[in-house]
Amino acid sequence: MIWLVAGLIAMLVAITLFYLRGEDLRKFDSPRPEPTGITGQPREQHQVVQEFLGGISRLSSEKPRKQQLGQIREYLDSIGVGVEFDGEIIPVENDGIRGEWVVAPGADMRRRMLYIHGGAWIMGSPLSHRAITTHYANLIGGAVFALDYRLMPEHTRQDGIDDCRAAWRWLQENGPREFNPPKLLFISGDSAGANLALSLIAWIRDEGLRAPDAVVVLSPPTDGTFTSPSIKTNLATDHLLGPLFGKLNLVPRWMLQWSSFISNRIRPNHPSVSPVFGNLKGLPPTLVHASDAEMLLDDAVRYVNKAQLAGSPVVLQTWRNMVHVWHIFVADLPEAQEAFSAIDDFLRRHGRLS
Repeated sequence: MIWLVAGLIAMLVAITLFYLRGEDLRKFDSPRPEPTGITGQPREQHQVVQEFLGGISRLSSEKPRKQQLGQIREYLDSIGVGVEFDGEIIPVENDGIRGEWVVAPGADMRRRMLYIHGGAWIMGSPLSHRAITTHYANLIGGAVFALDYRLMPEHTRQDGIDDCRAAWRWLQENGPREFNPPKLLFISGDSAGANLALSLIAWIRDEGLRAPDAVVVLSPPTDGTFTSPSIKTNLATDHLLGPLFGKLNLVPRWMLQWSSFISNRIRPNHPSVSPVFGNLKGLPPTLVHASDAEMLLDDAVRYVNKAQLAGSPVVLQTWRNMVHVWHIFVADLPEAQEAFSAIDDFLRRHGRLS
């Protein structure tokens, strides 16, 4: 019996090492950009962030585990309800494509963006992220399609990936009101949506489809094998992901990799769920934002360094002491406004916005 157990353990370790883990990414840990961003802001300007984090913490600690997901989904959606926007919101449900068009006043309908929301692949919606999508619509002077992709655990991780791919094909011809090809086409996403966006642009390249004119990803998780150093080193400074997912640091990494494999039905080092393990040649101009205080910082650093070594025009900008995806507080947070100013510059440079 002992030999049988030992053999089983050895087999699991071998599978983990050679099938689930992937290449050693430590060679992409440097260089690291110097963080930018406003510093020393008055505490009251960050009150909205503290209130948001407090709501998440209360739901995570006070509600029974079976109720937490539904409650947190409702809480995230409530954040988007009060967003002020002078444009138009157009719901979409067409041949499996679900989401909403966010159309700026006086928009050029041929300027379009696919936006993929975050939420750890289990929460979030077009409504929850309207602070970002409405800002983007005004920024590009066009229309943003916020995709309502299928979430786990009701659906598989692959379902969400497939929804992103279908949405990209659909956007080639479909606008808010017209059936016509876009003049400019962008992709953006945050957190889990940023992961889906990076997976999507590699698939677009491999399929030979029209590439986006520019891509912007915010706080992306790129490594589903959980090997980035900042997952542990930034645990105490990540005031959003730390309380929600920090306990995962207590679980052996090989167990996390197996859990990911079983729940996603995809190897954790497969490029469709871990873009950093894929071929990063020939990617479109891509801007990556991350906070130097968040657990996913090194996911961004490693992805960008590998992409640059492959010759792709991918750049990283980091901000000091910001919460994960601080951009969602653009109405109140000076650092979020500064980040969107950098995004505006990037899109104008690569997307020929005027």
